[in-house]
Amino acid sequence: MDRLISLEPSNLVAIRIEPGQKCYGELTLRNVMYTMPVAFRIQALNKARYTVKPQSGIIAPLATLTVDVTYHLPPGSVTPEIFPHCEDSFLLNSVVVPGAAIKDSTSDAVPNDWFTKKKQIFIDSGIKIMFVGSPVLAQLVKNGAMDDIREVLERSDPSWKSADSVDSHGQALLHIAIGQSRADIVQLILEFDPDVEFQNRTGTSPLEMAAGSGEALIVELLLAHRANTERSKSSTWGPIHLSAGCGHLEVLRLLLLKGANVNALTKDGGTALHLAVEERRRECARLLLASGAKADIRNTRDGDSPLHLAAALGDENMVKLLLQKGANKDIRNKLGKSAYDIATEYGHTRLFDALKLGDTLCVAGRKGDVRAIYRLIENGVAINGRDQHGWTALHRASFKGKTEAVRTLMDKGIDIDAKDEEGYTALHCAVESGQADVIELLVKKGADVEARTNKGVTPSQIAESLHYVGISRLLTRGGAAKDGVNQMAATLRAAFSDKLPGKDVEKVKKNRPPTSARTMRNSFDRPVPLAVL
Repeated sequence: MDRLISLEPSNLVAIRIEPGQKCYGELTLRNVMYTMPVAFRIQALNKARYTVKPQSGIIAPLATLTVDVTYHLPPGSVTPEIFPHCEDSFLLNSVVVPGAAIKDSTSDAVPNDWFTKKKQIFIDSGIKIMFVGSPVLAQLVKNGAMDDIREVLERSDPSWKSADSVDSHGQALLHIAIGQSRADIVQLILEFDPDVEFQNRTGTSPLEMAAGSGEALIVELLLAHRANTERSKSSTWGPIHLSAGCGHLEVLRLLLLKGANVNALTKDGGTALHLAVEERRRECARLLLASGAKADIRNTRDGDSPLHLAAALGDENMVKLLLQKGANKDIRNKLGKSAYDIATEYGHTRLFDALKLGDTLCVAGRKGDVRAIYRLIENGVAINGRDQHGWTALHRASFKGKTEAVRTLMDKGIDIDAKDEEGYTALHCAVESGQADVIELLVKKGADVEARTNKGVTPSQIAESLHYVGISRLLTRGGAAKDGVNQMAATLRAAFSDKLPGKDVEKVKKNRPPTSARTMRNSFDRPVPLAVL
């Protein structure tokens, strides 16, 4: 036998350091003798730093006794000079004391000479010190000491949630690791089940901090541990707002995939889309819009929509993106101003056409108002400007069969082959609505009769699918190729029959000519392209 007393759970004393609190740990001694009591004495080699209670005593056979070890932290210090391990240690003396009274097992009842005069005295010098506690863990995380962090977390008393330790600034371990961009330490801390919703003194959760920093891997780890994607009550911005406003596209995508509310409000009543527009984060704005963000939503502060903000900044590309995604340019804020009014106020003249004048010219084209067309052009409207739906005035005039307006626009230099977002030219529009006079004029002026939509459809194929025999001949005389038209037309008719509403479907199925596309579109001011095209 080499010892009378075993140390539980190990020969290590974990002393917890906490600001303003007693720094102490516990050591459990077990008498390994089956029939005899054992006397012990424990002494710190550095007596000035430690107080041990009890220093000595008697332990009954196979019984245990807990010893408190108090560490005296130097004044003004937050942590020991060396941690988590240090060179300090203890000597444990033990001796068998047959017939000793267990009731006298206090430090005063064990004579010192028992450990000098008796035979078979055992001396154990293997008791070591390890420091744990909030300031120790916080500093280890700042230092990036992975092995030490794990050991301290494992050695800490389970009744104390060491993973929720905070530093002197109110930052939890997760906040500190995120600030260090240490995804590996975040993953380690998460193994010990910390509070992933803990807010630091500024009210920021770990997920909000990671989202604002663009730490995509850390965001993914936190989301895997069910971190809440919504804004904390005390935060100004939530994770989705921070990622959008800071331009962290990958983080934003992760949040949206995890079900973050795309239209969630900031503390002052804006949305992620408002922030993306304000910070000119076009790709983030595009992703938000594609994920269901409301293009017309107004903030609660002053009633500005994202389009108002883009107009104030003079951000032409953002304005076009918002209009393309259906933003209503006529919405007014709490001051009664539209986006056009804002652009005018800030002198962003290049936005005038997109926000108002382009629409005005298109309206004139649709109505065939030649005098209005002349007046608008003289006032500086961009002749190739587009309305909210991507059509030029020539598209509108051609679709409505306004021949004189078409002639005037072409004389003024409008792009005759300009395409809308679906690849339609003015000639496609005129063919679709059966405007023979306009088609003849466009063809004579050099319109591309072989132009194709984004789905590869030519004007001739549209005419063939709608059974416009005369228009088909007109286009053929104008140079449109006939090869493959009949085959393509059959395909178009089959697909088109499934897209027409109500009675028109039945007409096509019975091989009767379908209702003219003109009948469908003329009832709308905005384009309603044939689904098949």
